[in-house]
Amino acid sequence: MRERHARNPGHQVAPGAFNPRRLLTSFPEALRKLDPRHQARNPVLFVVWVGSALVTVFAATDPDVFTVAVAGWLWLTVLFANLAEAVAEGRGKAQADSLRKAKTDAVAHLTDGRTVAGTELGVGDLVVVGAGEVIPGDGDVIEGIATVDESAITGESAPVIRESGGDRSAVTGGTTVLSDRIVVRITAKPGETFVDRMIALVEGAQRQKTPNEIALTILLSTLTITFLLAVVALQPFAVHSGGEQSVIVLTALLVCLIPTTIGALLSAIGIAGMDRLVQRNVLATSGKAVEAAGDVDTLLLDKTGTITWGNRRATDLIPAPGTSLDALVEAARLSSLADGTPEGRSVVELCAVGHGRPAEADGHEKTGEFVPFTAQTRVSGIDLDGRRIRKGAASAFTLDEPTRAVVDGISAEGGTPLVVAEDDRVLGVIRLSDVVKPGMRERFAELRAMGIRTVMVTGDNPLTARAIAAEAGVDDFLAEAKPEDKMALIKREQEGGKLVAMTGDGTNDAPALAQSDVGVAMNTGTSAAKEAGNMVDLDSDPTKLIEIVAIGKQLLITRGALTTFSVANDLAKYFAILPAMFAAIHPQLDRLNIMHLASPQSAILSAVIFNASIIVVLIPLALRGVRYKPSSAAALLRRNLLVYGLGGVVTPFAGIWLIDLLVRHIPGIG
Repeated sequence: MRERHARNPGHQVAPGAFNPRRLLTSFPEALRKLDPRHQARNPVLFVVWVGSALVTVFAATDPDVFTVAVAGWLWLTVLFANLAEAVAEGRGKAQADSLRKAKTDAVAHLTDGRTVAGTELGVGDLVVVGAGEVIPGDGDVIEGIATVDESAITGESAPVIRESGGDRSAVTGGTTVLSDRIVVRITAKPGETFVDRMIALVEGAQRQKTPNEIALTILLSTLTITFLLAVVALQPFAVHSGGEQSVIVLTALLVCLIPTTIGALLSAIGIAGMDRLVQRNVLATSGKAVEAAGDVDTLLLDKTGTITWGNRRATDLIPAPGTSLDALVEAARLSSLADGTPEGRSVVELCAVGHGRPAEADGHEKTGEFVPFTAQTRVSGIDLDGRRIRKGAASAFTLDEPTRAVVDGISAEGGTPLVVAEDDRVLGVIRLSDVVKPGMRERFAELRAMGIRTVMVTGDNPLTARAIAAEAGVDDFLAEAKPEDKMALIKREQEGGKLVAMTGDGTNDAPALAQSDVGVAMNTGTSAAKEAGNMVDLDSDPTKLIEIVAIGKQLLITRGALTTFSVANDLAKYFAILPAMFAAIHPQLDRLNIMHLASPQSAILSAVIFNASIIVVLIPLALRGVRYKPSSAAALLRRNLLVYGLGGVVTPFAGIWLIDLLVRHIPGIG
């Protein structure tokens, strides 16, 4: 279950929605990115940069209005492309600045009595941290239990429990112990801590191109070369036809026709995808992990704490023959008043909410003697006014046939029966259910619509597992699962060509997390789990895996949509500009000049201005992402072609025509 529920409104990591002011604040960084060494990393933009430099030379040696205007707008094209990347990186740097505030050079008290600076700690050192002290480095608790304030890292105001010997043993450097005392074994070197890695990742310093980005870059480079050859071939064609196009015009035409839009936004889309995860308190160790989440075919989810609440709850009271419901309710309540277990508290809650009984013991009831549960008796209860009231496992009581049938029925449905008796007379049965969280069936239906198969993993027996799986709406389940069973299932799915995602928090989950294509480790878990996964959920909410898949799909859809828009733009500009350019040489082409562009110069300049401006217009969409609704691949493709394909064709015609109406009045252009 989640350890925290209330979100701090001053969350350190979330950057908020796109703000137009970021365009201005990111402008200096965009200017610095004009360095040709930076531009050479993107083949499409490097061609634009070279073309801008070439036209600038002509503008300097033989200046005229057209040449200077084209040179200026070509440089703006490169600058706006840099601006898209700079804005995306700026959001990450804002997050990194707030994370740096969590870093502190804490003093470390070693178990051998020495006191050293936190920066001098090495892997394996043992440090003692008491109440009010800052944990000096990442590590695992090997002794003690304490409440820890992790708000500096996660933004959550509620303290969390960290203890030795379990799956909540990992602690993060820079967090503060609020109570008690723990001994921590350091697991990370200074400069390689969890916070250090977060800072590097959200700044984009460690972001590398993903396989899909590399493949798309190759496609864009191929298109650029194709258009380059087409533009170069126009000059001999023009000369042969009795005319000639200047190098300035051909260069501007090339820049307009190559896929500059997606080339400019590609990096920003990838950075923004990781940024959306950080907004949800998830740290991805690579962009590849985010993409893989979008392509996941199989989702493995633990039952306890993910699909169900984790603690069994009383959901029904079934009287035995000859016993009234009121008598059973009274006995069940009395036997549970002093029971501090989640199950005991849920019985009292059921009696209070469902049957109008007091939730607190009155003075008289407090005089009774509480009988605690033991493994030998398998029952607990209370002795009050000479009455011996007990509740416990069915095997601890002698049951008649009707009550035995009720007990067996509850077990067959995946529940847990607790028998209630007074003075050895069975009064009835309490049904305990591992309650499925609200809305899980709907969320699994959404995943099914995405084409994702869900598998519930549990240590329960197959009978109970089948009942919970049917109630939750998952596609399949793995019962009585051991670590090796999880590994075998993941490998079997991957051998079938599928991508697998799972969550985990314990050391025993580490092998499966490492084997998964998307392994989400809980921040509350062990260091081994966090090292094995390629994502860490700072909120330790296993159900967030469903959100991660949606974010990954949104990233892929955004990239696909803007690529479709960009390619459609290029084709539209090709057929919009060429008739105007060659109408003087071949008058019959004027019939194809459906926008009635004023002149070749105004057509080219209008296209260059549109080409640069559309990048700025699309920056918010690239950063925010295209809205994603769960649907089939065929439906997504139809929507993509209709909205972004058709839109990419129509927009240049309208945009270039409107710009031409303005620039045709400039002397030397119209």
